[in-house]
Amino acid sequence: MTGSILNSPELRPLRQSDTPAVLAAFLSNPDMRRQGDVSSPETAAAYVTHLLHSDGPHRAFAVVTGDELVGLVAVTMDAKNRNGWFWYWMREGSRGRGWTTCAAATIANWALTAGRLERLALGHRANNPASESVARAAGFIHEGTEREKFLVDGQRIDVLTYSRLRSDAVPTTTELAWQHV
Repeated sequence: MTGSILNSPELRPLRQSDTPAVLAAFLSNPDMRRQGDVSSPETAAAYVTHLLHSDGPHRAFAVVTGDELVGLVAVTMDAKNRNGWFWYWMREGSRGRGWTTCAAATIANWALTAGRLERLALGHRANNPASESVARAAGFIHEGTEREKFLVDGQRIDVLTYSRLRSDAVPTTTELAWQHV
């Protein structure tokens, strides 16, 4: 089902001006360190610059309320093979509202149509049921388990892998609106 949900955020391309909000998101929860090394204004600026590099493979979309970034959904594209590595995060205070699910479904649908990809893949820690819920609601199908892939706080953690093909059924998850800029 498309359309917007009540009091939902919108999507727009990531901007360099989102750097302070990216830093705030990374500082909002210690678990965000799994998404990258962002701990200062300088590292936040480098993170955003890396994602915005015009010749780079990343397509990064800000999840915004008003004009404030509260999350990010991105695809790291392998254009030659028409594949993409799909990833997402949400600032601590904006989690648990269904926004990541809606944003992920919207961007996955975009990547497999207008983005001209044929396959998306993602992985998440097996001990992260919220990320699993997002992946499944965005139409991703569980493919397997990478046993003890990550070392987190001295403990080996399995990673669950998923994919979504262009030929897979489109999920009924509500899509977010695109912010008019």
